[in-house]
Amino acid sequence: MLRQARYAIEAGVDILQVRERDLDGGTLATLVAAILVLVRGTQTQVVVNDRLDVALACGAAGVHLPAGSIPPARARAIVPPGFVIVPSVHSAREAVDVASAVDYVIAGTVWASDSKPEGGALLGPSGLASIVRSVDVPVLAIGGVTLDRIEVVGASGAAGVAAIGMFMGRPDTVGCRARALAETVQAARARFDTSRRAS
Repeated sequence: MLRQARYAIEAGVDILQVRERDLDGGTLATLVAAILVLVRGTQTQVVVNDRLDVALACGAAGVHLPAGSIPPARARAIVPPGFVIVPSVHSAREAVDVASAVDYVIAGTVWASDSKPEGGALLGPSGLASIVRSVDVPVLAIGGVTLDRIEVVGASGAAGVAAIGMFMGRPDTVGCRARALAETVQAARARFDTSRRAS
C-alpha cells in the first residue's frame, strides 16, 4: 500500500484518500502517519475516510465523510482552521444541505463501476451537472470515471474527479500496482482542461 501511495504522490495527484475501512484505529493511524511522511515536500494532500479522530490525531489535511458519517457541520465545529472536510453526496439536495460546512463535495455514483455495479442509482452526466449548478463549492465526480469520460465530466462543470479503477490495475491481473500512473494523471488533466475550455 505504501508503494502504491508513493506511485500516486510521484505522479502528482492532488489528493490521496486513505480508505481502509477494515483497519482498527491504531493500525489506520500507523498507515496514515507513514503516508504523511511520503507527502512531505509535495503538493499532495492526504485525507482519511470517515475516521475524523485518526485524521486529526495524525495531522492529515482533512477527512472524507461518507453517507452515515458525522454531519459535516458538526465536524467543522471541532476541526482547526484549514482542515479539509469533504462529504459524499448523491443528489443536488444533499449537496445544498452540506455546502456551507465543506470545502468540496464528491458526487456519485456517476457511472457504474466495479465497486458500484449496475442496479444502484446512478447520477449520470445530467445528475452530476445538476449538483454542480446547485452549490458554490467545487464538485468532484466519482463512479465509473475513465479517461474516455473525462471530457464529459469537465463539460458538466465539475472541478475534477475521484477514482480508483482509472489509476490502479485490476488486482487479478497486475497485483494492484500502478498502471502507468504518471501518464494516466497527465492524460486526465489534459483532457479535463481541454473539455473545461471548450464548455
